Amino acid sequence: MKHFDPPPFVLLAPVFLPIQAQGALPSLEDPSRGAGDGILITMQNYGYDIVMLVALLVIASMFIGVCYHAYTTYSEIHAGRKTWGQFGLTVAVGALLLVVGIWLLTKATGIL
Repeated sequence: MKHFDPPPFVLLAPVFLPIQAQGALPSLEDPSRGAGDGILITMQNYGYDIVMLVALLVIASMFIGVCYHAYTTYSEIHAGRKTWGQFGLTVAVGALLLVVGIWLLTKATGIL
């Protein structure tokens, strides 16, 4: 039987090759209400988290809308088309709408 001698670079290859990471995939987090007793309750709890995220996005978009409207009213003051009273009314009504929107979404998610 013939003996095989590998070339020297094959013997040194493990030294120079990068070490592979042996990481695992991250585990799935439980929903905020807990995992539940069965798959149906767990899916309902994930659904609750999704609804809460959508509610947060709705409130964030309302806030951006109120800020945009207040900014355009402020810029129209300098153009002479609106007054400071109208700006104050815009900010007050916008703040009231945000408070009512947050309250309604809090009540709606409490039903879930």
